[in-house]
Amino acid sequence: MNSTLPEVKLIDYTRNPFNLAIATARTCYSSKGILLPEDMVKSEKSIEIRDRVAKSTKKAGHLTTRQHPQFIFTIDKVSRQFVWSFLHSHPFYNSEQVSQRYVEVKKENYYIPADLNEKQKELYLDAVEFATAAYLEFVEKVKPSVSQEYFAIYRARAEYPEKWQDPIRKKCLEVARYLLPTATYTYLYHSINGLTLHRYYRLLNSFNVPDEQSSVVRQMIEAVSAVDPLYTSEMDDPVPLEETTEYKLFTEFFGNGSPFHPQSAKEFIREFDEDLDGRYSKLVSHYPNAQEILANSVRAILGLSSSQLSDKEALQRLLSPLQNKHLTSTLNETTLSPISRAMFNVNYTFKKRISHTADSQDQRHRMVPGSRPVLLSHYTSEPDYITPEIINKNPELKEFYDEKMSGIFSRLNRFLENGGKSEYATYLLPNAYPIRFYESGDLLNLHHKWRSRLCYNAQEEIFNASLDEVNDIRKVHPGIADWIKAPCWLRLQGEVKPYCPEGDKYCGVQVWKRDLPEYFRVI
Repeated sequence: MNSTLPEVKLIDYTRNPFNLAIATARTCYSSKGILLPEDMVKSEKSIEIRDRVAKSTKKAGHLTTRQHPQFIFTIDKVSRQFVWSFLHSHPFYNSEQVSQRYVEVKKENYYIPADLNEKQKELYLDAVEFATAAYLEFVEKVKPSVSQEYFAIYRARAEYPEKWQDPIRKKCLEVARYLLPTATYTYLYHSINGLTLHRYYRLLNSFNVPDEQSSVVRQMIEAVSAVDPLYTSEMDDPVPLEETTEYKLFTEFFGNGSPFHPQSAKEFIREFDEDLDGRYSKLVSHYPNAQEILANSVRAILGLSSSQLSDKEALQRLLSPLQNKHLTSTLNETTLSPISRAMFNVNYTFKKRISHTADSQDQRHRMVPGSRPVLLSHYTSEPDYITPEIINKNPELKEFYDEKMSGIFSRLNRFLENGGKSEYATYLLPNAYPIRFYESGDLLNLHHKWRSRLCYNAQEEIFNASLDEVNDIRKVHPGIADWIKAPCWLRLQGEVKPYCPEGDKYCGVQVWKRDLPEYFRVI
């Protein structure tokens, strides 16, 4: 197979993006009212002023003006690793991406770097083809176990098993995808504002996969240049990889800019995992007086004294779904609710270990940001992976899974031993590879995440990590955590029916009747 370049298309955009950006800047100081993009080019004098304002605002960093233009791209034939590492590693984007949980991956559906010699390409293809074949085989192998678990939950459906093969197969795909390489292709819609495009261009050489990033971002720039060359002409030049902070630090500690240093990785992972002690997530920082801060915030919003509204009552008005109806809404309008915004004032930090495939979904909660790693800096050259619960329950499945994982990592090592670049080696890591990182968020955005991800339909690891997190919050702030459970419980408390908002995707368990210690699921 030959390498294939990513395919990027600009399918829609804001008209006259450069003139619009400068019109917004000039409107801030206009005594004549709102200035429009066409006002920027009415005369030679207008153009002269436009260009001067563009230069001055850019130089001074007054860049909110560049956020007004919007660009909508379709992106195809890019790796899951690139999307995780670059496109979804920040808050300022929107993507709709094909699901690996519910859409089967086909053979020969993976990214192949162009810069491989003949031997490296042979080893690279052997690795991705081995992993893809293991995935396809495992889809069928896991089916009996998934079917058994499924019909143990939906007992009535066992009378007509043929009717329920589609949801069962989707569960099989969800488990099997842990074997897929991060090189696996994806396709998506990706919408960003103009300032984010500036940043993409500036940082296109950053770790983890700068070659693929460069290809995608340069196509974005070319597409925007074709409709408005002025917009892209003012962009700063990309930072060379050798000048990035990460490259300099790798050079300082290891004598070169490569992130791959197995002995260092072994010591880091030993320390990190020992502290986590088998958990997905652990609370490592919080405000000791968080409940008091929330209560005071609510009183400040309403102009009430503590004699008028006690701490307990203030927390109830804020966190009770019956008192604060925004907490049961699927529109997530809490950032516009004065009372709900009190939750901005409390923050938590967690130490986490979840798989690449789980973290790719977890990233979509972009207002709960994390410091994710340069991936190969964690690679020890030894098998390292997350195992789904349904595999752990079945010794035969576990043996097959472990054997395939051993094959995946041995092929990755052969690629590295034959001079394969560390950048390209990241594509050969399985979806099951653990992402070890720290994640922080304010209570408002964590609340949104937890009430979504404590649902039994949520991805398994994100569900378990959320459970770890809320249980830890319970230990330090029970007055907060007692109001956080699955979305169906919140709807019950808020007297919203049906309690389950998932319709025909109902998990089959009356979770609204359970307390957090009783939360457990296999599929």
